Amino acid sequence: QVQLQESGGGLVQAGASLRLSCIPSGEMYSAYTVGWFRQTPGKEGEFVAAITWRGGRTKYADSVKGRFTIFRNNAKNTIDLQMNSLKPTDTAVYYCTVDTRDRVQLTTPENEYDYWGQGTQVTVSS
Repeated sequence: QVQLQESGGGLVQAGASLRLSCIPSGEMYSAYTVGWFRQTPGKEGEFVAAITWRGGRTKYADSVKGRFTIFRNNAKNTIDLQMNSLKPTDTAVYYCTVDTRDRVQLTTPENEYDYWGQGTQVTVSS
């Protein structure tokens, strides 16, 4: 069983930066994938980025490539999402999630992730 907690959301202006942290508790294995999704009202959840728990392979949505970086923060034992050059279209609730399957490639569909956090709101004003 894995529990996830997100932190770091907030209200910022366009062009600013934010860092989100995903804090897992419970048994985490190196093959697990930790992902970030986001959701706005009335829309389906959108894959943002993913990384293996060991901190190796990464995958990004095209909409955030070059602006967002997902990485393992070894000092805090968290998975962080550094978000730079934020846009109003990045406004959403951001969720941390874990896929417990050992995959050849990191996966993007929501239904392939097993554990989810409660989410943290990110609001970017224009």
